[in-house]
Amino acid sequence: MSFGTMDEGDSDDVMNEINMTPLVDVMLVLLIIFIITVPVMKHSVNVDLPRATNQPEETKPATVQLGITADGKYSWNGKDISDEQLETHLQAEAAKEPQPDLHIRGDKEVRYERVAQAMAAAQRAGVRKIGFVTDPSR
Repeated sequence: MSFGTMDEGDSDDVMNEINMTPLVDVMLVLLIIFIITVPVMKHSVNVDLPRATNQPEETKPATVQLGITADGKYSWNGKDISDEQLETHLQAEAAKEPQPDLHIRGDKEVRYERVAQAMAAAQRAGVRKIGFVTDPSR
């Protein structure tokens, strides 16, 4: 008997029909599975879970503006201060949590020595975040 023929003769005719029996068997098995599982899913246990809000608390650190004028004088957020006051202000800001950012705004004509002194004072006080503010139009 050759593959694909219906009779036991030696004819070379190929069988052109699809056998539907396995397909029907698979469909019936799936139908039985769904019939059994649907009632189980309907009788679930209701659980009342507590509700909580999930909103992260965003605390942005403040920024402190340290200005250095052309003649080498310091200004703290717009107010003129002396070198001694600069040290105390920096220590007070370094003790805060979260620590504020220190933005140094130096004049174009200021000696770099004064900027370096301010940076060294900030480092001694424990300020961790120092940034430079520039004005590209000048």
